[in-house]
Amino acid sequence: MKLFSVRHFAAKHVAATFVSAALVLSPVAGGAETLKKINISYQPSLYWALPFYIAAEKGWWKQVGLDPTFVTFPAGAPQVAAAQAGSWDVGGTGSVPAVLGAARFGLVTVGITNDESKTNAMMTRADKVEAIKKDPASLKGQKLLLTTNSTVDYAARNCLAKWGLKAGEMQFVNLGQAQIISAMMANNGDVVGVWAPHTYTLEEKAGAKVLCSGADAGAMVPGALVARPAFAKDNPEEVAKVLAVYVRGWSWAKAHPKEAREMAKRFYAAGGVEASDNAIDQEFALRPTYSLAEENRLMDRAKGASELDGWLSRIGGFMAEVGTIPASPDPKTYVDDSFMKKVAAAPKLKAFATEFDKTN
Repeated sequence: MKLFSVRHFAAKHVAATFVSAALVLSPVAGGAETLKKINISYQPSLYWALPFYIAAEKGWWKQVGLDPTFVTFPAGAPQVAAAQAGSWDVGGTGSVPAVLGAARFGLVTVGITNDESKTNAMMTRADKVEAIKKDPASLKGQKLLLTTNSTVDYAARNCLAKWGLKAGEMQFVNLGQAQIISAMMANNGDVVGVWAPHTYTLEEKAGAKVLCSGADAGAMVPGALVARPAFAKDNPEEVAKVLAVYVRGWSWAKAHPKEAREMAKRFYAAGGVEASDNAIDQEFALRPTYSLAEENRLMDRAKGASELDGWLSRIGGFMAEVGTIPASPDPKTYVDDSFMKKVAAAPKLKAFATEFDKTN
């Protein structure tokens, strides 16, 4: 676990920070309001965490009255464990860890980071792809290096099911993503499960190709915005402010594609990942993100279960099936759309969140 202040994001790029003329006096937070300290968690060098970085670079946290400290984790399972210990308040994680946290201690899902179905994938060496696709049964008995209890674990198991294989017919080897990359680079692993941007690293440096992604297997893999249950209950306004900053980040990125790509490269580099221009372009092309209106639509239960409920129910079912959790929790018990609705219902906060959004 690593701790970073906003200065970790912004110190080298002070000149890039700006305050919109429409928001100079922080109308959302109040001009002289004391900033509320908050701990925000994410996983470094991942596309869905980019809005946190953009917000720090642009000075947006202060505009909503927040003073964040950032807590980073290499994967979702340790991130969820740290939330249970109270190490962070609001953050982003994969949908599998989000369900795990919900089942174990009531972690609340308050939004969606992105659709990462195409960027959680099984990969192998380029010269093996066609042979495996023609005869998936050839995978029986082989090792599959991946990070368990993660979105790529979910994607990989769906890929195996698509090919008529049972998960037990491969040897699952639980490794961190950096370890998986090192193993494949050293020819110590032929079939792996990774998420972006590691997929691009293996393509460019190990000659690997995608064998099957979550999207190929028909598995929707959303990322989740989450909050500790106690913090969400006691600080609903602060949770809403984080969500407003987050959706503002994506709409700003869509309105400023060139600068957003440059910032993504810097953000990845700060986390130890040197991403090529091609890798960054793929991130923006392959991972849909959502506006404030889209977030609320995907969580809307006016006509029954929401679209997000359906996605997470399938993920919960997978986790119960493999024994990670005893039973799939009902999304209605942990997906709470009230915080995103709060953003849309507060005129000043909504104006802040949607300033760059051309769809509203």
